[in-house]
Amino acid sequence: MPRIHIVTDSGARFSNPRLISSLPVTILPNTIDIDGKRYQEGVDLESETAFSLMAQPKAPPTVIPPSEEDFVELFARLSHHYDAVLSIHPSRELSESWHNARLAAQRTGGNCEFAIVDSRSLCAGQGMLIRVAARAAQEEDSVEAVIQTVLDAVKRIYSIYCVHDTRCLRARGIMKPSHSILSERLGIKPLVSVEGGEIIIIEKVLSESDTIERFIEFLVEFDALADALILQMQAPISEQTRILQDRLALEFPGQHFPFTMYSATMASYLGTAATGIAVLEKVEAAPYADF
Repeated sequence: MPRIHIVTDSGARFSNPRLISSLPVTILPNTIDIDGKRYQEGVDLESETAFSLMAQPKAPPTVIPPSEEDFVELFARLSHHYDAVLSIHPSRELSESWHNARLAAQRTGGNCEFAIVDSRSLCAGQGMLIRVAARAAQEEDSVEAVIQTVLDAVKRIYSIYCVHDTRCLRARGIMKPSHSILSERLGIKPLVSVEGGEIIIIEKVLSESDTIERFIEFLVEFDALADALILQMQAPISEQTRILQDRLALEFPGQHFPFTMYSATMASYLGTAATGIAVLEKVEAAPYADF
């Protein structure tokens, strides 16, 4: 069994963070620039504080991923103890993290194998791939099999978010200024998805009940789910999440739908007032173990 270490950045979100902390996973912090002040996500900036600081910024927050040198230092250290390093990153369309890690891997010598994976996703989708990688590292007998398992899972990650405040979407160029202003005036909320590694607007809803119905419609399109996570804008469970969980319990008996705050990294794209859900579609021939 090869010794494999997994690397990612702090934009990832997990349904069970305590479990991740017990696995061979290293999380490098992103730097979040809010009004000219820089913080390390997950080190000196937790989600609740980040959301508070980002609620009324003078300018949109900026996410600075781990640098090439950060990855070089980490990869060099890990290469002495592991046969392979599997580094899983947010979409290369949205972050330089994948590019920096790729360059770092090319600079790192030794017999350790490096696989730099573009998750084509963000936040919860990225976190789900970490779980897939950790499980595969425990079960597969080759590095190549672990990498292929993760690459196959990339194609089965889906997410949808309802954005209540469109300022970040407008600042990021995801939503046209005229559409953003009109949405705010009419109380219309865009639904966005991460598709092909990019955040795109797929439709709009008028109310909270419409949002829940659309989330249900999104989920029942899948025959079976390997993993799912509800993303919300606060730490305690929201009333919307509670209602959504109750509805989903009827649609998916026995399926668990945990919740968490989405990451400050994700908030830099969607703002601090959004709700969403991310799923990993199940491969019928390979049931997913809840570990």
